[in-house]
Amino acid sequence: MQPYAREPEYLTALADGTLKQLNPFTGTEVWTVPGRGNRPLGIAHPDPRPLDPDAVGTTCAFCERRYDETPPEKSRVVATPEGHTTLYGVPAEDMFATVAEFRRVPNLFEILSYDYWHANYGYTLPAPVAMRRQAYLSSPAGRAHVLSVIDTKLRAAGRTASEIAALSEERRIEAASGFFGGGHDLIVARRHFVPGATNDSQLASSGTLTPAEHRLFLDATLEAVEGLYDLNRYARYVTVFQNWLKPAGASFDHLHKQVVAIDERGVQNEATLAKLRANPNLFNEVASNYASYKNLIIAENDHAVAFAGFGHRYPTIEVYSTSEQSFPWEHTRAERDAMSDLIHAMHAATGADIPCNEEWHYRPIDVEAPMPWRVMLKWRISTLAGFEGATKIYLNTLTPHALRDRVVERLVALRNDGAVTADLRIADEARCRPNALRYASGR
Repeated sequence: MQPYAREPEYLTALADGTLKQLNPFTGTEVWTVPGRGNRPLGIAHPDPRPLDPDAVGTTCAFCERRYDETPPEKSRVVATPEGHTTLYGVPAEDMFATVAEFRRVPNLFEILSYDYWHANYGYTLPAPVAMRRQAYLSSPAGRAHVLSVIDTKLRAAGRTASEIAALSEERRIEAASGFFGGGHDLIVARRHFVPGATNDSQLASSGTLTPAEHRLFLDATLEAVEGLYDLNRYARYVTVFQNWLKPAGASFDHLHKQVVAIDERGVQNEATLAKLRANPNLFNEVASNYASYKNLIIAENDHAVAFAGFGHRYPTIEVYSTSEQSFPWEHTRAERDAMSDLIHAMHAATGADIPCNEEWHYRPIDVEAPMPWRVMLKWRISTLAGFEGATKIYLNTLTPHALRDRVVERLVALRNDGAVTADLRIADEARCRPNALRYASGR
């Protein structure tokens, strides 16, 4: 008979007020020391600049009057009198014929390029993609667009104007395969600033979208994830993340998600899988149940729950789907919308001035063990320094309970104002039922 081994305590409060945290999945150790969190959060805007009404839509390369500065788009979501529809493979001639609420475009600077997949796996463009590439390049407008974007990429790589001019047109075009069949896409939102903005501090973030707009954003992202799996049979995982503001890694302060196909499951998934195989109910026991017992639940709705995470390098809100389905794209319409609404509410409560990363986690496609879809929203409000490097103990400026209190207070106000969905059950309103995550039922 195996001796009983108690789970470690993931939150330990000391007499002086220090809170020591342990991440149940990664083993990361985090301390919150009294007094270190008494600092303003977010980015200050001491001298915002007024916006020029004539320059609306031109602030960055993701803006709606600069579509031609990004690679040929794969799809766009547009508004119609009947609602919203998705257009695929818009030709260069029609690039500005409609306004995209969300666009799916290849990343000009991929993490894993088309050449990576081609050289290491023999990957080539699937026939429909190759046909679209040929059609796009056979159009004078399409060819000019591709050459212009390639030149931008070459300049960014350090090529001089004379070096670029010395390359033949066909040599430059060779780099275009990644624009059509690459595995790193961006889902770009329409607005750079909120509607009616008068100065450059009024950025449009996930939280400034309406709940309905955020559902479109999430749907476009899920379609991209499933599309990359269909495109590349060598992809073992498609990771999804969103970097908001430059301190969180954003190239532009323009709302967008990134979707990247990779040929490994990733260290995070492998570490979690090892624990999950030993305890199939892991996510309930050490995540949602534990958060409930420690009064860390922020909010829930009928198909998702959010709580203040523990053992993270940065203050983190965790949003879990309670669906039986492991793959996000197999969730029902109601389950997708519930996840979208709760993620949106967490962003709205966070505010547009706090740099943050949104990270998605779900079951890799070559894994049998069920796993819930979960999204981490990490507030990048501190900088890792020498202490963390020397000890691998991370100083987090907010305790999970302080994070919960901040977000709950803001959520109540947002719900009263109608800025988030009315069906949120906030803090003590949440049912907090044990084993609310039903992923193991959907094997």
